[in-house]
Amino acid sequence: MGDEFLRERRRALEEAFFAKENEELLERLRRADAAQSRKAALAAASGIADDAVLERLAALGLGADTLAALALVPLVAVAWADGGIDDKERSAVLAAAEEAGIGRQAASRELLARWLREPPPRELLAAWTDYTRAVSATLDDAARQALRADLLGRARRVAEAAGGFLGLGRRVSANEETVLRRLEDAFSG
Repeated sequence: MGDEFLRERRRALEEAFFAKENEELLERLRRADAAQSRKAALAAASGIADDAVLERLAALGLGADTLAALALVPLVAVAWADGGIDDKERSAVLAAAEEAGIGRQAASRELLARWLREPPPRELLAAWTDYTRAVSATLDDAARQALRADLLGRARRVAEAAGGFLGLGRRVSANEETVLRRLEDAFSG
């Protein structure tokens, strides 16, 4: 009876081990499938085919429903350039979101609200740069220049929102100028 008990116990342990292994494998497959679905949705929403760019966007938690918020990343980056966002900069970013129709999209609005409360991860601006380069590659020169002018104009308005003291002095800080140059570089890469 001791041998029978040990065989049964061994079989139960093996089954438990393989059940756990199978569950872990299934979970990895589910995560991979979800990531692939997210990337496919991003590709469909953005028109981007570059897998590395899609991977980077998905890794930052962006999906098709939050892709619109990506257009505001440069404005948020300029607003945070000096280490904090003042009320005028916040208002300028929110006004730009409304102009872009983003205020009506709940997921994008939620993401923007988070970026205005706390600085977004540094990787976000790099992902935006990759995104911009991928999109720019699909545009003719006139469309690319129009996109560049629109985006840099909105970013500069955010940078100028806080202005100098009583409207005097330098309207855009050195840190904001650095971010603006980095944004401009995204269109020349």
